[in-house]
Amino acid sequence: MDDTRSDIGAQGASNPFDASLLGSRLFPLMSSGVTVLQVNMGRLCNQSCRHCHVEAGPGRVEVMGRVTLEACVNILKERRYPIVDITGGAPEMNPNYRWFVQECLRLGCHVKTRTNLTILLEEGYKDLPAFFAGSRVEVIASLPYYLPDETDRQRGEGVFEASIEALKILNSFGYGVEGGLALNLVFNPCGAFLPPSQKSITEDFRKELKKRYGISFTGLFTITNMPIGRFLKFLKDSGNLKRYMERLKSSYNPVAASNVMCRQTLSVGWDGSLFDCDFNQMLGLRCDHGAPDHIEDFKGAELEARRIVTGLHCYGCTAGAGSSCTGAVA
Repeated sequence: MDDTRSDIGAQGASNPFDASLLGSRLFPLMSSGVTVLQVNMGRLCNQSCRHCHVEAGPGRVEVMGRVTLEACVNILKERRYPIVDITGGAPEMNPNYRWFVQECLRLGCHVKTRTNLTILLEEGYKDLPAFFAGSRVEVIASLPYYLPDETDRQRGEGVFEASIEALKILNSFGYGVEGGLALNLVFNPCGAFLPPSQKSITEDFRKELKKRYGISFTGLFTITNMPIGRFLKFLKDSGNLKRYMERLKSSYNPVAASNVMCRQTLSVGWDGSLFDCDFNQMLGLRCDHGAPDHIEDFKGAELEARRIVTGLHCYGCTAGAGSSCTGAVA
């Protein structure tokens, strides 16, 4: 397989992923109705993780403005989507983050907020665990592994220790404890291979985090590393791109394909562009096939019945047990 960025997002009849869908009687892949509005609040982040498909970092200036966030609120008022999934970068660094969370809650939405954990220890953000708990939002926290070496290799020196401290703080506010607020962890492999069974790795994390650090959590999501962004660069530089793509393709699972998250999700980029998922967003593949591709032209009925834009990278969400922003799908 060619390792160029354009081929990773290839469209049309020559797209091998569409051939896989055709063989599974899933072509063309269509939205089954939007239940999740995923809002990417920007690429600004306090970390620069080597696997980041967003290529986020401290020097990024792409941040969703108030006008676009207000447009998201108006969409929620109109369409009543039940779930809002807030992501980034570090979404907490958006100056309108708290306002947006409160507006979503006021509309009765279930709010999920994604965090890299270390941001919760920085000045200006230390009160966020209390804000999360007071708002009763679901916290989804990235933790590549329960041991320091693997985590720091992927996310930077000292990240594991800071992440453990942040998790203890969240536990103290009732997150992840029995009968408490939802705290879900995100696991993704540290290299060019598929994640293990979500059930087995969850049991490992639960046992080891409790034994080593006294930390508890609600659940764990396994996510396949997508061949885009910094991880794509790693695959190219290490000579693993062809092998990794072949592994994804050979592991294609029709059950996972039928349950891919893009069928229920609409993703909003920091500039108001509309995408089928966060991964398409990072490849610049907007909603297409006649559906509106910017929030200024939002038409709910058309977007809720749209055809999904696909490419080779879609094998990442359909390999093995599948992958989504909420973990395995098959």
